[in-house]
Amino acid sequence: MDTLLVTALYKFVRLDDYEELREPLLLACQKYGVTGSLLLAAEGINGTIAGSAEDVHRFVRDLQRDPRFLDLELKESSASRPPFLRMKVKLKKEIVTMGVPGVDPLDTVGAYVAPEDWNALIADPSVVLVDTRNDYEVRIGTFRGAKDPHIKNFRSFPDWLRHELAGKDSPKVAMFCTGGIRCEKATSWLLGEGIDEVYHLKGGILKYLEVVPEADSLWEGECFVFDERVAVKHGLQPGSYELCRACRDPISEADKQSPLFEFGLSCPHCAARTTAQQKQRYAERTKQVALAKAHGTRHLGITCNKDQK
Repeated sequence: MDTLLVTALYKFVRLDDYEELREPLLLACQKYGVTGSLLLAAEGINGTIAGSAEDVHRFVRDLQRDPRFLDLELKESSASRPPFLRMKVKLKKEIVTMGVPGVDPLDTVGAYVAPEDWNALIADPSVVLVDTRNDYEVRIGTFRGAKDPHIKNFRSFPDWLRHELAGKDSPKVAMFCTGGIRCEKATSWLLGEGIDEVYHLKGGILKYLEVVPEADSLWEGECFVFDERVAVKHGLQPGSYELCRACRDPISEADKQSPLFEFGLSCPHCAARTTAQQKQRYAERTKQVALAKAHGTRHLGITCNKDQK
């Protein structure tokens, strides 16, 4: 199979007609044979698509015929096999769910820091470096010295950060996330909380891993991505993790050697928290996947379905 182009995109922009955009976007994706997921809300667009480079570029050109999408934030990488099995276009209240009314990155947002300048910023001992991502993402990689909020979803982030910064006198805060979108919301919210010096990594971890040489990098580990590649390394090369097909968390080779690992049923991260009923359901799904494979088809129920919550 030829190498596929994977393109992550987002933009905060007023889309009062976002509900009417869903069907035309889905039809355009189907026309060009691209797969992936797009989220639409009144505040903008967010998602990742994949296909041949020609087809992805044709879709993006079509999308950008709408002047509201001319300056999309785009990040390109590659995959040797399809990272998505189908195309979904969903309508949402937010394109990244923070759940705090009134937060508007179009009104105010933190200072962008280019990947080439990021190391100098976070080397400053007065900077509070914050990873805005969920626990399963942080577990497999983060920046050296970053604070881990240990959150299950992005809705929990504001409460954690309020507690973390309580009592700190005029802190200088630097944030980062996978592609940049969560930090748009997080920095906008923090500025509204009265913190004056707020920075975020432009283009997110993915852009940093793309442009900063590994020899100069302060990144440690791999970066979780929300598709079947699971994780990427420097140069956006495929990582070493797989998915637990029960909880959808990333798992390493060491995790697979654990007695708590059963393919399709459990891993060390979920074995203790899933019920017997859930395991029975996972077992049936695993059986159906095996049957589909035996018949030369692919079961759609086993895809990577985590959202950037």
